[in-house]
Amino acid sequence: MTLYIDYADEIESLIANGALPAGERLPSVREVSRRRQLSVSTVLQAYRLLEARGLIDARPRSGYYVSDHGPRYPQRPMPTPVAPPAEAVAVDRSRLIHDVLHASRSRALIPLGSAFPDPRLFPLARLRRAVYRGLRDLDAHQSVEDLSPGNAELRRQIAIRYHLDGQAVDPEQIVITHGALEALNLCLQAVTRPGDTVLIESPTFYGALQSIERLGRRAVELPIDSATGLDLEQLRACIQHQRPAACWLMPTFQNPTGALMPAARKKALVELLAEYDIPLIEDDAYAELYYDGQRPPPARAFDTTGNVLHCGTFSKSLAPGYRIGWAMPGRHATTVLRYKLESTLAASLPAQIGLAHYLQGTHYDPHLTMLRAELCRRRDRLIEQLQAHLPADIEFTRPDGGYVLWLRLPAGIEATELHRRALTAGVAIAPGVLFSTGPAFDQHIRLNYGHPNPDELAEGIARLGEVIARWA
Repeated sequence: MTLYIDYADEIESLIANGALPAGERLPSVREVSRRRQLSVSTVLQAYRLLEARGLIDARPRSGYYVSDHGPRYPQRPMPTPVAPPAEAVAVDRSRLIHDVLHASRSRALIPLGSAFPDPRLFPLARLRRAVYRGLRDLDAHQSVEDLSPGNAELRRQIAIRYHLDGQAVDPEQIVITHGALEALNLCLQAVTRPGDTVLIESPTFYGALQSIERLGRRAVELPIDSATGLDLEQLRACIQHQRPAACWLMPTFQNPTGALMPAARKKALVELLAEYDIPLIEDDAYAELYYDGQRPPPARAFDTTGNVLHCGTFSKSLAPGYRIGWAMPGRHATTVLRYKLESTLAASLPAQIGLAHYLQGTHYDPHLTMLRAELCRRRDRLIEQLQAHLPADIEFTRPDGGYVLWLRLPAGIEATELHRRALTAGVAIAPGVLFSTGPAFDQHIRLNYGHPNPDELAEGIARLGEVIARWA
């Protein structure tokens, strides 16, 4: 199912390194099909994906050519940051994260620093009706039957979603949780002990830092590339040196960079960790928010040993306030379920039943199609405004999914101070120091283009540009 993406990524690499220069004609669809033993449909999908990325152009009755004007929005590669700590360190970030997020909660602020999507993008009325119908028909015994691992119909519907993407999932192996963060926490508890080292990305989702700190684990950071994710040779060296008890990674539309690890690299990642018997806790929260053609396969799709503890959620794609997520913990399922029963016992029954009823209908995929298109438009709108209002020497990622973008500020602009000044201008941003154990990213910010509407995006970036222009 990922062959066309793999082939498109291969061609993009050839364009990026100059092997296929501007104006070069690509091999015909039929020639590629014959020589690479790919179907015509697969090659066409790959070429159309490259068109969508702005890398090639179709010329009538002539074929496909490398674009001579570059991508529609040139991706500026995420710059190499200050190297993260080479050794495992204790994490002490919760107070800073709390203070920054608390200062950004006001509705009067333009929410470029938010971690949440725009609630107006979700079918809240339909969901309310689904909850009502589900509770109206509720059997009294369900209050007991739907304790962990969770409502059977909801787990079945989740399994069907994976099945449609070519992945075999047993509903009995799914544990329903209070959002993805609880699923991730339970998985971390299941495979590590206090004092253990956990390997994380750098920068990383600040929720991972909070969990590692709260549970008394230690973190070792590995830098990621905005296009390919972790360097697997660096990962191997780190494993041999640090002997981490687990990895907590987000291979698909990583928060805060938006990076997407190619499918082949995910497969190699899973095989490498299996070689050393190191569990992979996979945060797949943004999986449904892809902009190109088909959902990227998770790392779990390549797991043959039960070594991947896969975590998902409806909070980013359907029901932000319902706080329903799930874990598929592989061979650690019994331990995760035990921790769930010992902690919160079960997720909200009305929310589970409502989502199960909604998913039984035909509205989810049309909603996702609309949501993806709108998020893609907002990404493009944000990039336009960045190019119009911020200094020319900024660098930023161009995500192909999710709704966050990672930006490096001009020299001399500190993100923590910019956060403070932006608040006085009515704009919230997320400074880069939230996403690491140290100060490596105090020249970076994360911007959320999925929460503000397009007019707010334009206004927020204009104000941010004014703040930077007045910097002294």
